[in-house]
Amino acid sequence: MSFQPVQVETGLTYLRNADSILATVIDRVGPFTLRVHRNRFGSLVRSIISQQISGSAARSIGLRLERLLAPERITPETLSRLNPRQLRQAGVSPQKSGYLLDLANKVLNGEVTLKGLSRRTDEEIVRDLVQVKGIGVWTAQMFLIFSLARMDVFPHEDLGIRVALRNLYRLKDLPDKTVSYRIANRWRPYATLASWYCWRSLD
Repeated sequence: MSFQPVQVETGLTYLRNADSILATVIDRVGPFTLRVHRNRFGSLVRSIISQQISGSAARSIGLRLERLLAPERITPETLSRLNPRQLRQAGVSPQKSGYLLDLANKVLNGEVTLKGLSRRTDEEIVRDLVQVKGIGVWTAQMFLIFSLARMDVFPHEDLGIRVALRNLYRLKDLPDKTVSYRIANRWRPYATLASWYCWRSLD
């Protein structure tokens, strides 16, 4: 599953016509280059590990976890065999260890399914994922964007998105949910593309 070039081009044309401010950002940033993470379980593991720490620290912990499980890969089965003490050896905090083991167990027992997602709506997927300790709506939305290439996701709680909206639309303060959605409604059904360009506008 990936972003289809024809869909992306159609979406960018739509956004340029719908929002002149975003059109300027699109022209400045250039082509849409978001690449999808194909390992869905691994993507969720990375999301949990990355919470409230730097990107470099998260990558370091992820590599240590991979080495801990080598030669096997990070899967629900291999992760569920670890205990919090072993996860701590990889640098995973006790709280996140609980989150990771809860994710692995819920996938293994079928409470959360990562197969057949193309037939499910965004809302259904989010509802499933937030059952997992440590996964909230924002993390579920990142999964929709970066693992499933869903085209119409607007993560209004994301700080980067809110900062970009404030800067681009010359707001006095960071926008709340109501203001954010008022701006984003003109982007539907291509809010994912618009959100990506908002992030890139901060680079």
